[in-house]
Formats: sequence, structure tokens, C-alpha cells
Amino acid sequence: MLDYKNGKGRIVAQTIENFMTLDLTGVGLIGKLYEAQQSRQPGPACMMAAEKIVERVREHGGPVVIATGFPEGAGVPETDGLIGAAFIARALFLGLGIESVILTDDDWMPALEGTCRGAGLAPLPFPADGVIRPVEFIRPVYLRSTPKDDAGCRAVTDALLDVTRPSLVIAIERPGANDNGLYHGLGGRPLDGMVADYDQFFRRAKAEQVPFIAIGDGGNELGMGVIAEELKTFSPKAKDSGHPGRGGVASATAADLLIVSNVSNWGATGLVAALSAYLEKPSIFHDGGLERRCIEQCVSFGGVDGMFMGPEPAVDGIAAAEWEGLVNALRNTLDRLAGRVIGWKGDSGDWRQLK
Repeated sequence: MLDYKNGKGRIVAQTIENFMTLDLTGVGLIGKLYEAQQSRQPGPACMMAAEKIVERVREHGGPVVIATGFPEGAGVPETDGLIGAAFIARALFLGLGIESVILTDDDWMPALEGTCRGAGLAPLPFPADGVIRPVEFIRPVYLRSTPKDDAGCRAVTDALLDVTRPSLVIAIERPGANDNGLYHGLGGRPLDGMVADYDQFFRRAKAEQVPFIAIGDGGNELGMGVIAEELKTFSPKAKDSGHPGRGGVASATAADLLIVSNVSNWGATGLVAALSAYLEKPSIFHDGGLERRCIEQCVSFGGVDGMFMGPEPAVDGIAAAEWEGLVNALRNTLDRLAGRVIGWKGDSGDWRQLK
């Protein structure tokens, strides 16, 4: 295991954090989001989450439940979140040999299935008895969906906790209810009837001591209640959505560990990178080519870009080709930090220190 609190490990952990706080979209929120997160949960968030996952899974066993899905116009799911969920599931299987259950709304299953295939996973139907069992010679991920009504949703999520019994739960780019139990887009757009209530699932999991990790990029995502009070001091619609009587967009439910990044999928990349570094297993971290394929698959099966509001191969306005380069840049940077480079004489290691 990587000792991320000392020496080179500390540099690796901080490097991942530095990549997460790049303002790739130019929105201007990430600096304040990260400052708020660090005031509540100081330390390298991605590496701390990786450590928690490894410890919990080895103690409790799998599976892991990952919830995602955020609606754009007409209620179709955006690319941000679905892609990150798929790559987290891939990393958990390659790194720890455990299966994941990705949870989303009924009408978003085609987009989720295509996304998972794009990430190199084999989506499998959720078992009728709710028990996840290993499958040999395949890289599986189980997909579970819920209706949007409260009773139907709760029946599914209660069974996940009672029967499937996850070792931990993760929310990525999933709408989070505000203090009034209402859901909004970051700009204040009401999401009534467009999303199932997953806050109740995560609150119950947390009450039952199931660790809860969240990834968000704006403040209205499930789990970002960690910094709800800070959000109301700087995020434009956090305190007041602009719709009388509804309250603000800030999420009220707090995760045990929160990762913030400029784009939620990028936060998932940070978590995957941290798992790869912590376990000292480079194969966990996918390359940029697979990231690009996954984005294209997500769009082909129904996802839309959250900036263009259409089926463009992009995430939050950043094209798939650019994401390919960004993932490769982080991956290659960590390879160099780990000494996985070839010097001028053909030797591996950091030859710059040997000249």
C-alpha cells in the first residue's frame, strides 16, 4: 500500500488533488468549493476515499452501490456522472475484485448500459433474489433502476440495504435534496418529477454505519451537505433558487467523505487514480482512449452534454478528445512520479536524478 502521508506518496496524493482543482470549465466555483471542503474534511480527499474503500471492502466484502444520473432538458440524463460511475465500478473490480451495483432511474437504463459497455464492463441484470455473486471470466457490473415515485423507489433501495448489503455507497453527480426536500439544477431549475428520491437511501445507509462517499462539482449534488452552509455564502443560487418558497439549491445530505472537482466525472478520475496509486496497481487506471470511447457510447445510448444540452460527445462543454488528453496527462504524470519511465540509456526510473 502506498503511504500517502509521507515522502513520495504524499506528493502523489497532492498531485491528484491539484488536478482536481483545475478550473477546466471556467465556471469559477472550484476554488471556493475545494476551500470549503478542506475546512470540513482536511486532507487529500481522493486518496482518503481510496483508503476508506480498500479498508471497508476488505473488512466487509462487496458489493459497492454507486448512484448516479442527473436530468437535463426533457429529463434525459447528462453525460457527467454516468461515465464516472462506470469507471469507478471498473476500478473496484480490477483493484479489489468486487462487483458494483450502479443505481439510476428506470428511464435512464439504456444510457447507463451503453456507458458501462463503453468503459469495458459487461452489464448484467440485477439478480432476482438481490444477492450479488461472483461471475468468472467476465468483467461484470450490475445495473439496478428505480421508479421515480417515492414508494416504488424506497422498495428498491430498502432491499439493497436489507438484502444486497453493500459494503459502502457512493453518489456521483446525483441531485441532492435541499432543506425543504426539493431538487434543483445548479441554476435553480426545479427537478420535480424528474428524479427519484435517493437522499432517503443514503441517509438510511449512513444511519446504519455504511460509509458514504460523494462526488460533486456544484453544491446541488447528493452528499454535498458537508459544505451546505459555506455554499450559501458564495454560490449564487445555493440559498435562494429564485422560485419563491422552494429554498436554495444547496444539497442538505452530507457524505462521510466528499470529493469536489470542477466536473464530477473528473472527480471520479481522481478517485480511480488514487485507488491505482494506493494499491500500487497501474492497470486500474484506464487510459484516455477508453475515456473517449465511453463518452461517445454514453451519447450514442441517450446521454446529453450538460453544457450543450444535446447529444454531443462531451462532458460539461469539454469535448471527448480533450478529456482523452486530460486523462492521459494525469495518468502519465503519476507514472513519472512512480518512476515508471524509461531514461536515455533504457533504464527505468527517474533518470533526471541520476545524471
